[in-house]
Amino acid sequence: MLTNYYELNKKKKEIEAEMNQLKKIFHDYLDNHIGADDKGEVILNGYKLQRQIRKTEKFDEEVTIKRLEDLKMNDLIQIVKKPDALKIKSALNLGFLHEKDLDGCIITTSSPAISVKSITPR
Repeated sequence: MLTNYYELNKKKKEIEAEMNQLKKIFHDYLDNHIGADDKGEVILNGYKLQRQIRKTEKFDEEVTIKRLEDLKMNDLIQIVKKPDALKIKSALNLGFLHEKDLDGCIITTSSPAISVKSITPR
């Protein structure tokens, strides 16, 4: 099973690399024939190549906050409080804060990961 997993994982990486190369070629072709950032399709030899364009919008935080403050629309600005892990670690190291002060504050999560590597030369 380990050998099979290792070989399949190797094939998966090769396939993903080849698919990414093909996607790049398809995007280049569509950019040149339809236009960059334009959706389109091409039918060839019984296959249809389609490109969808997904657009997402988000606010430029710095510019938007400045503009909202200038407009006196502070209610439209979120104030997010969150612990600064770097400063907390520094305070612990310097003795300003003690581990017991943070009892119940630390959440530890874990996630399993599988790795199979060949240790014999192939």
